[in-house]
Amino acid sequence: MNTITITTDADGIATLTIDVPDQSMNVIGPDFIADLDAAITRIASEEAIKGAVIASGKDSGFMAGMDLKYFGSMLATSDGSRPQPATIFEPVFVLNQLFRRLETCGKPIACAIEGTCVGGGFELALACHRRIVGDSPKTQLGLPEILIGLFPGGGGSQRLPRLIGVQAALMYMLQGKLFRPAEAAMLKAVDQVVPQGTALETAREWVKANPTAATQRWDVKGFKFPGGVGQFNPGFVQTMVGALPMTLKQTQRNMNAPVALLSAVYEGAQLPFDRAIRIESKYFAKVAADPQAGNMIRSLFVNKQAAERGARRPKDQPKAPTMKLAMLGAGMMGAGIATVAAQAGMDVILFDRDIAYAQKGKAHVESVLSKRLGKGMTPEKLAATLARVTPTASYADLAGADFVIEAVFEDVAIKAEVTRQVEAILGPDVIFGSNTSTLPITKLAGAWSKPENFIGVHFFSPVEKMPLVEIILGRQTGPAAIAKALDFVAQIKKTPIVVNDSRGFYTSRCFGTYVQEGAELVAEGINPALIENAGKQLGMPVGPLAVSDEVSIELGYKVMTAAKKELGDAYVAQRSDDVMTQMVELDRLGRKNAKGWYDYPENGKKALWPGIADHFPRADDQPDVEAVKERLLYRQLVECARCYEEGVLETPEDGDIGAIFGWGFAPYTGGPFSHMDTVGIAHVVAVLDRLRATHGNRFAATEQLRAMAATGGTFYRPAPSRAAA
Repeated sequence: MNTITITTDADGIATLTIDVPDQSMNVIGPDFIADLDAAITRIASEEAIKGAVIASGKDSGFMAGMDLKYFGSMLATSDGSRPQPATIFEPVFVLNQLFRRLETCGKPIACAIEGTCVGGGFELALACHRRIVGDSPKTQLGLPEILIGLFPGGGGSQRLPRLIGVQAALMYMLQGKLFRPAEAAMLKAVDQVVPQGTALETAREWVKANPTAATQRWDVKGFKFPGGVGQFNPGFVQTMVGALPMTLKQTQRNMNAPVALLSAVYEGAQLPFDRAIRIESKYFAKVAADPQAGNMIRSLFVNKQAAERGARRPKDQPKAPTMKLAMLGAGMMGAGIATVAAQAGMDVILFDRDIAYAQKGKAHVESVLSKRLGKGMTPEKLAATLARVTPTASYADLAGADFVIEAVFEDVAIKAEVTRQVEAILGPDVIFGSNTSTLPITKLAGAWSKPENFIGVHFFSPVEKMPLVEIILGRQTGPAAIAKALDFVAQIKKTPIVVNDSRGFYTSRCFGTYVQEGAELVAEGINPALIENAGKQLGMPVGPLAVSDEVSIELGYKVMTAAKKELGDAYVAQRSDDVMTQMVELDRLGRKNAKGWYDYPENGKKALWPGIADHFPRADDQPDVEAVKERLLYRQLVECARCYEEGVLETPEDGDIGAIFGWGFAPYTGGPFSHMDTVGIAHVVAVLDRLRATHGNRFAATEQLRAMAATGGTFYRPAPSRAAA
């Protein structure tokens, strides 16, 4: 066996130790499936074995879910077409059959869980007759498959409701929410929580003491679900009747997996268990065969993990962790960066032009961390983290820093002055990172005497919560700067993308089109409520007008005026420019001054500003919501395609990750490039041509898209050559 080691003690208790080679975490792949199958046969057939305990041989935790490369191979077809659900039912049913064999093998099986146990790993635990968990603040258990476009397909959608009740099980599965040990025990998802490091011995003792406890409760005649099930059970009916509309509202009808999960639970709960798991696999195969799941898995899991593990890091550069960070600017952004850096163990010199501003920045760090007390943050840890942050207004205090991040006012001259002052203290060999959302890095690098050591490090607000960091390469940025920046991002446990220099880079430039198209629609007299609802139905976190308020209408106006000044005659004016100008003149700046597209009453809920119609008269003819959704979507798609054609983006992977985690582009699509591949590039070009004819050149398809449409090309299979454009 490659993945499982079996030892048997003097009491006849077999211990199955899982240790999948070449994996940091145990995962379910073909070797593990074959080994567990063989182990079950041995447990069932050998009279000397009285029962078994399943444990992990890895310090990283018990087990994660399916090896997604293996999962992808199950969906592969010889001609590259989409698989049919009927053709993949048997492959996806294998795991269900395996776990069913385990729980019906006739011997008691206990599971000793130390560390993380999620997805297929937790489904394995659910198939055991006893689940014992070592108590640790880092331990998480549960079924988060919904977050990558799937749902539990190894019996989890049937066993968890039978353990904790349908309502509670759906609450966790539909949100992908994980349990902590005590919570899992309270809900009866696990049987026992013991001190960390003692789960294995406790499990052995249980098996020894319970030689006949080899039957699951749902296999006992007369078994009843906690809370009851059935068409005549009021609680069950109420749960299922309420769950569907709530799910459709939350997902805007864009997600396949949640609806399939509800169907599997509803049908399976009213059937004998062996039929129930076949129902689960039927719906799972349907979801797995749809490209939505594949796109989400690729972008939200596979490519995201690859980025975090250094896929874009220069391979020939030595590791360059940051020990002492010079953080220039103690505003919300600078203080946020200081917070995550200090949490990662770095010393942070938090600099601002006035010591009062620097101290206010440190107070922000304390405020953020204090909110986490009792949630993994202890008073001692808080004090130690704060001690690593030193506020200052003196450049001299920056001495000894091995990395610089600048987050001062978005003005080239101000940034240049700060940059020169820092170089006078640290010298040009230190890597300098500028946190800017729009200003070209190549131009900013002119103030650092070694531009190869200058790089863009674009964070998103609030830094403490936003997962993405956009690394921007100037024309002369060297590999040492790239490695240093990516190592820093890894230290603070965020997800990086790497892009090339341009105005607005990738995320700000493409996100801006969503906001601008919202303003264009307002200028045309489209009902603002229709615009906002269309944005949310598209799968964006909020509508384009609401997000414009959040980032500040004034900021968009300043970016627009700066671009006009910089580009001169090359600047292409849009009606949205006039809309933003008028809003700023009306002092409607957004949430920052409590009035923008929305009004923000001090003691009340925000609401669309009634005065919009006075300044932007409502058109007599209003489009349907699908037409508005199309415009909001395709305006983003074409700008993403332009970034790829121009070389701002080097890979579609960075494009999809950056869109989803940077500005909240509809996650169910897998990102703009995955979406364009899925609907077909020829279809994308046809829609863009129609929109261009009606709404102007901002919808003009790129030459690369046209070439791909003509040849049947896609972004991922394989990535297109820019030479073709």
